[in-house]
Formats: sequence, C-alpha cells, structure tokens
Amino acid sequence: MKPVSVLLAKRALPVCSVKPEDTVFHALQVLAQHEVGALVVMQGDQLVGVISERDYTRKVALQNKSSKDTLVSDIMTRNVLVVTPQTGTRVCMQTMREKRIRHLPVVDAGKVTGMISIRDIMDDLLEEHEQTIAQLESYITS
Repeated sequence: MKPVSVLLAKRALPVCSVKPEDTVFHALQVLAQHEVGALVVMQGDQLVGVISERDYTRKVALQNKSSKDTLVSDIMTRNVLVVTPQTGTRVCMQTMREKRIRHLPVVDAGKVTGMISIRDIMDDLLEEHEQTIAQLESYITS
C-alpha cells in the first residue's frame, strides 16, 4: 500500500483546526463548514488534541451539556496518535482498527500537515481493487 503523503496530495485540503479555548459549538460549525468528522486542536503551532463528532455526541449531547458553554479543551482527545507522511496506509488502517479511531493527524517534522480518515483509506483501497479488476479483465479479454 502507498504512503499517506500520496493520499493527502490527491485532495490538497487545508488542515482544519480549532483552539482549546474555542467553544464546542464553534468546533461543530467548522466541522460542518468543511464537511469533516474531526479537527485537530492547535495551541499555536502545537498539536494538543483532536475533537470529533464522536467526542461531541458522547461528551456533550449525551451528558446534557451545552455546546455553547463547553470548551473544546473539556472534551478533546489529548493523547493523540499521529502518523508521518511516510506511514503506509495499511499501518494506518491497522492502527485505526486496533484503537477504534477514525482519524489520524499527519505530522511531519513536528508540524501538522494533514488528517487522514478511515474513509480516505477505504476510498484508496477500493480504487486499488478496481484497478486490479480492470487489469485482470483486460488480460483475460486480450
């Protein structure tokens, strides 16, 4: 399988982030605006956490808290697993499966360069399978 950098290059999206002192409501607006399921939480240039839709549902909505009164720092995941641009997609998929997570920040030389999701990996895997099928069909019919 290919390195994460190849997947990130295909979409060339900016890294979506919020600050720990932002409200959860603001984070939800950013999630919706960018149509993503998770954001990196940055304190200046430092990655300090990740906040996801799952964090919101489990730590705000189900606990009857207000997203307008709750800070990102109150619900974010602090011990963030990260990968590098050179990490293979198979390793990412295995990590996500074992840790039961859907997003991994990509960090290169201490700087967040992207976020890889399980959907990115599944899309790439399906694309590879479709190419293999097309090659096999071409081989059979030629």
